[in-house]
Amino acid sequence: MQNKHHQFGERSETLAAWYLKKNGYTIIEQNYRNQLGEIDIIARENKTIVFVEVKSRRSTRYGSPKWAVTPKKQRKISMVALYYLKTTKQSNVKARFDVVSIYANQDEPQIEIVKNAFELAY
Repeated sequence: MQNKHHQFGERSETLAAWYLKKNGYTIIEQNYRNQLGEIDIIARENKTIVFVEVKSRRSTRYGSPKWAVTPKKQRKISMVALYYLKTTKQSNVKARFDVVSIYANQDEPQIEIVKNAFELAY
């Protein structure tokens, strides 16, 4: 049985995938995992592979969700992304890191895609 926090996270990732599709992204994988960690969504926008971190909050008490992708988290996502590109033989493909920020304390969630949210960090 999942707790409310985990269920909120899953709903947020589903909402983020829907929003990305609505904005022209093609979803390749969700919840991609390897021995180094996890990436919430791997998508394609035009010819670019996009590694997407989803952050959501019910309140703005601690600021916008997009600011929760810390340098440590950026390094972890970067390592997982590099491994993904290497193992799928796409090391020469254009790639970037986006963040989908969801503020969900209202009837209508506020969703923002932050393109190129951070650079490769390792």
